[in-house]
Amino acid sequence: MEETISLKELFQTLRKRIWLILSLTFVAAIASGLISYLVLTPVYSSSTQLLVNQAKSEQPMYNPSEIQTNLQLINTYNVIIKSPAILELVQKELDLDTSIEALNGKITVGSQKDSQVLAITVQDPDPYMAADIANTTASVFQREITNIMSVDNVSILAKAVVKEDPTPVKPQPLLNIAIALVVGLMAGVGLSFLLEYLDNTVKSEQDIERLLELPVLGAITTMETSKKSPRMPKGKTEVRGETIES
Repeated sequence: MEETISLKELFQTLRKRIWLILSLTFVAAIASGLISYLVLTPVYSSSTQLLVNQAKSEQPMYNPSEIQTNLQLINTYNVIIKSPAILELVQKELDLDTSIEALNGKITVGSQKDSQVLAITVQDPDPYMAADIANTTASVFQREITNIMSVDNVSILAKAVVKEDPTPVKPQPLLNIAIALVVGLMAGVGLSFLLEYLDNTVKSEQDIERLLELPVLGAITTMETSKKSPRMPKGKTEVRGETIES
């Protein structure tokens, strides 16, 4: 037996369980806000920039072939910066009580397209530690790259600094709350339709027609007893115009 659901029935289902939908939505938003503000640790970001370029003393014009070579070297530098050869020295200089793997996870290296500028970004719960790791990583890499690849084409373009009032990059409470609102709303709507699908009780003549595929010829209404009239003698009740001894 094929069943079809009209748009009207969908809206009726949502309206019938509107409080369930709203409750799940607000609970999800409140939980997300509490977790974002009270549970999650704020993480700060700091970055330094390196310039990959050979020093020029005699030639006033750039050599395109050397620029292309420097751009290709950046991909190699991205790997070397996060290698144990560099990070072990950074760990030693800063006397960090963390593993190389954990330090590697805090550092992100990247460059803009067709750019000779290399950015080292560090995320840490302490903004000052993030800046120290970024600056130390840049200086160690600049010093050690001459021994690793026998090249001297890296210079520090900008050091990482900490602002007076640093703002954490994560968590983002407002974004988390917005996502929780959407997820809670979707969960409430889905749960409403699931409860409606599992509810197989017969509530109206339309349910009987849909289940039995037979027309309803008539319905018996419920006889309700009205309130006792103040003029009616005690012990008697009026039901639809008739007086019945109680």
